Amino acid sequence: QVQVEESGGGSVQAGGSLRLSCVASGLPFSSVCMEWFRQAPGKEREGVASISSDISRTPGTTTYADAVKGRFTISKDNTKNTVYLQMNSLKPEDSAMYYCAAKERADCLGWGLFGYWGQGTQVTVSS
Repeated sequence: QVQVEESGGGSVQAGGSLRLSCVASGLPFSSVCMEWFRQAPGKEREGVASISSDISRTPGTTTYADAVKGRFTISKDNTKNTVYLQMNSLKPEDSAMYYCAAKERADCLGWGLFGYWGQGTQVTVSS
């Protein structure tokens, strides 16, 4: 049984930092694409960051949404089945529920809303 669980959300002031964690179990973690999404109230879910699997032709390739480039960093630790999202220089517009998704594919291609998802962790940034 695949399980995905996010943690690390919270409330911070603008300019602050948070690190989100996502543990995915029940699948070959090193062989899957891992992605972070977010969804603010009244808005569609959007892709934030992705990292390709170790069996990709380009292992560990990271991709970021334009809105977070230079501020967010995705990384993973295969020994812990965990993917991280380091978020720096947070802005009020980063406030959203953040979701982690595990996709059984080598490469992360686009921001498809499929795969295994967690319940989300809330991030609130105040001005």
